[in-house]
Amino acid sequence: MFFLSSTALSQLGKNNASKSVLRRIGKAGARDGTQVLANGGVAAICALAALSDNPIWQVAFVGAIAAATADTWGTEIGALQSTPPRSILSGKHVATGLSGGVSLLGSVAELAGAVLLGAIAWSIHASPVFFAIVAGGFGGALFDSILGASVQALRFCRGCGTFCESDPHHCGADTTLVRGAAWMTNDAVNLLSTAAGAAIAAAIYAVR
Repeated sequence: MFFLSSTALSQLGKNNASKSVLRRIGKAGARDGTQVLANGGVAAICALAALSDNPIWQVAFVGAIAAATADTWGTEIGALQSTPPRSILSGKHVATGLSGGVSLLGSVAELAGAVLLGAIAWSIHASPVFFAIVAGGFGGALFDSILGASVQALRFCRGCGTFCESDPHHCGADTTLVRGAAWMTNDAVNLLSTAAGAAIAAAIYAVR
C-alpha cells in the first residue's frame, strides 16, 4: 500500500507545478537504492525480527511503513498548497518542499496516510493495533519534520540563488552547506523517522 499509494501520488503530480518545486529542492526523481533502504530498511529488520513470532515486531514493522507513507503523502500533497509552509520549529515561512516545513494540507495528508496503514493493520491483525500504528506513522512524520528543521543539511545554490537539499543542485552548480550536518541528508532523516515510527508504534502496543 505504501508503494502503490506513493507511486500513484507521484504520477498524479508529475506534470504539476509542485513536481518542479520538489525537483528544484532535490526531492523529485526515481528512487535509488539508498532511498529504498532509507524508507524500508527499518521495516525489513522488523520483518526479520517478526520471525520470532513476537507480535510487537509486526506492529513495529507497520509503524515504520506508516511513517514512510505519512511522510511521502505529506510531501507530495503538501506541495500542492498555494500558501508556503512554516518551519515546525520557528514558525517562519519556508520554501515549499523544504524539509522542516509544515502546512495544514500536508499535515492532514500525513495523518490520512497513517490512518490508512493503521486501518489495514487492524483488519489483518484483528487486535488493538490501530492507534499504535496511527501514532507511529504520524509521530514518525512529525519527527522527520523536526529533524528537517534542525539538523538536516540545508544547502544554498549560488548558481540560481535558491535553497536546496542536494549537492550538486539540479541546475548543475555546486551548493554550500548553510545549516545542519553534511551527512544528515534526506535519506538519513527518512531512516531515523521510520525508526521512530517503529519505536512509537511498538511502545504504545506494549503498554496497551
